[in-house]
Parts: sequence; C-alpha cells; structure tokens
Amino acid sequence: MSVPHLFRCPISLEIFTDPVTLSTGQTYDRPSIEKWLADGNRTCPVSMQRLTDTTLIPNQTLRHLIDQWLLADCRESVQFPHAADFDFSVIALRQELLSPSAKLDAARKIHVLSVESDVGRACLIQLGFFPLLLQLLFRESGGGTVLDAEFAGVLLNSVLSLSVSGVPLDSLNMLKEEAAALSTLVHLFDRGNAEIKIGLCHLLEVMASSSATRELCSLVGQSPQVLQILVSMLIDKSSTSTLKASEAAVRATAVLCSSSEDNRRRAIGQGAVDGLVAHLLSNCCARRNAAPALAALELLLELEAGKKALVENPSGVRALVKMVFRVSTGHEGSEHALRSLLAVCGESEGAREAAVGAGVVTQLLLLLQSQCGAAAKTKARALLKMLRASWNGETKEVL
Repeated sequence: MSVPHLFRCPISLEIFTDPVTLSTGQTYDRPSIEKWLADGNRTCPVSMQRLTDTTLIPNQTLRHLIDQWLLADCRESVQFPHAADFDFSVIALRQELLSPSAKLDAARKIHVLSVESDVGRACLIQLGFFPLLLQLLFRESGGGTVLDAEFAGVLLNSVLSLSVSGVPLDSLNMLKEEAAALSTLVHLFDRGNAEIKIGLCHLLEVMASSSATRELCSLVGQSPQVLQILVSMLIDKSSTSTLKASEAAVRATAVLCSSSEDNRRRAIGQGAVDGLVAHLLSNCCARRNAAPALAALELLLELEAGKKALVENPSGVRALVKMVFRVSTGHEGSEHALRSLLAVCGESEGAREAAVGAGVVTQLLLLLQSQCGAAAKTKARALLKMLRASWNGETKEVL
C-alpha cells in the first residue's frame, strides 16, 4: 500500500509520527525538524525562509487524518514484496502474540512488518505494539520463567526497529519502575547469545539518546553484572559474532560512562579501562571503531582511579600512542588519544617514559605534518613539550 504524499515528512520522507508546523506554514515530523534546528539551521527546510520564530505547533488535524488512515489500513491485509508468506491482519497479530503456540510466528511477522514497511511500523506504533513487545520481553519472563532465546531475539529486534521510528520511548521506563523487568534485562545480558547482547547494547544507546530515558540508562549502569558483561564482551574476539559484540559493547560502555560520574567509577572498578585497552590493541579494532573506544577511555581518565588503572596496565600507554596517528581521517580519535595522553603523562613520570618508549615522538611529528586540524596540532605540541625531558630528540623546529 502506498503512503499519501502529504503524510510523509519532507525531511525524513517517512510517515509522520508527530507532525508539527513552523511559522512558515510547513509541517515536519517533530524529531526531524528538532534535529534540523539543533544543528544550528535557522531556515525552513522546504521554503528556505529565514525563521524569526522557531516555535513548533502540533498539527492535530494532520495527526488525526493519519491516525484514521492507519487504523483503516491496519484492518486490511498487509502485503510484503520480499516476504510472500506473510499476509495477515496487523490487529490479529496482537492475539497471536499472546498465544503460546503462535507467539514465535507472530513475533517474526511483526519483525518483518517493522523492518520492511513504513506503513507497517506506523500501524504497530499506533496500535500500541511497542509497550506490548517490551512487556513480553522484560516483564513476562519475571518470576523465574526462562524466556526462549529465539523469541527474545525477535522481540528485541522489533523493539529496536520501532525505537528509531519516532515511537515515544517513555514505555522503556518500565525497566526503571519494575525491579523484575530490570532483573530480566540483566539476565538477558548474562545468558543471551551474541545477537541478544548486541541488541541490548543498541538499546542502551537508544535510552541514552532521549531525555525521557536517560535516567534509565544511568540506572542500568549501576549494575555491576552489566558492567562485567560489557568488559568481557570488549575482550572476547574469538569469532565474528563476538567481534561484532565487542564493537557494540564499546558504544554501550561509552553511553553508560557518559550518564554519570558514579557510573564511570563503577566501570573502572569492573575493569573497563583494561577492557578498552585490550580492544584498542586487538588486530580487529578497525580505525572507524577506535574513536568510540578512545572517547570512552577519555571519559574514564577524568577520574584519578581511571588514570591509575591505565598507568598500571602494562599496555595502557602503548595503546594510546598507537592511536595518535592511526585513527580516522577526521582525526577525531587522535584528539581523544592526545587528550588522554596529556591527562596521564601530566601526572606520571612513568607514563611519560612509557609513551616515549612506545614511539610517541614519531607519531606526534607525523601528526604535525599531516592535514589534521588546529586543535589536534595544538595538543600534539603541548604533549611534545611535556615529554621533552624524557627523550634526547630535538623538537624546536616543530614547536
């Protein structure tokens, strides 16, 4: 089924989830226009008129029309061009999902619907499937019931698909309000396969992205078991699946550490510094994946305990030196590595000697001769000055 042109946001080209109107009279989906404005733009994306007023007015009329259209279509069969076996009523799926004998097949259909059809995603959101999926994933398995891994994986993938489609994320706060639900999340992290672990890491990123669920993200970071599991994921690269899990764990660790200083302290206590160092030194750590790990490590080094853990790790300083001139072309990772080296070398003679021994001077000189930005060059010069007493080289020409 085709979506009427007027029901699509001009920015995202997806069906509206929360239509709002600018002073210019143009309507956009709230998440899309808020991001446009947050990026510093002060023009209407369609008309390019200068905005003197950035107030967003809910377009209730359009919202009502879309809701009525969706409800009408949800009562009809939904066809999928790439899934010929799936021909069903969306509303009937709710009952099937609650049936022990039909729930796995229903969950698979919901996942296809959430991935392949923007109309399908909108129908699922409109009919309240997001909180239902969360309930089945995190609440129904309470009280000692073991949730089927395949069923949990399909539910989790559907939750993730809907969570990036404009659905209100407040429903996730059930994890904060119900101890059993949060315990189930920890249990899934502990007992789930690599796919489930990766999905839960992505869910933590979703939580951190919204002000409505940021507190929940911080709460999850208070779990020593979750932090232990993330550290083990950082280190384990025994297969392709665990390699992907390691990369997901880097981003999850970063968002948990960003949520509060207490979480950073807990992460350090559970070995996050050593885990991130191991990740950076692994042969599988590609340049594009190094920057998030370096950003997370920099956060931990804001605390004295983090600096101490890095200096005490025999490979800690070497891991940072390795990344000074080897990260992305944008040198974002290089700046993280430089700031971290400045933090630890400024307080530890042993760290300065280790950095020089690991070849940091050569890395810094190469960076200074590259096309990196002024900020990175300033930090590189500052680090060279700091290290001057620890080696016999001459840097006057570059300083």
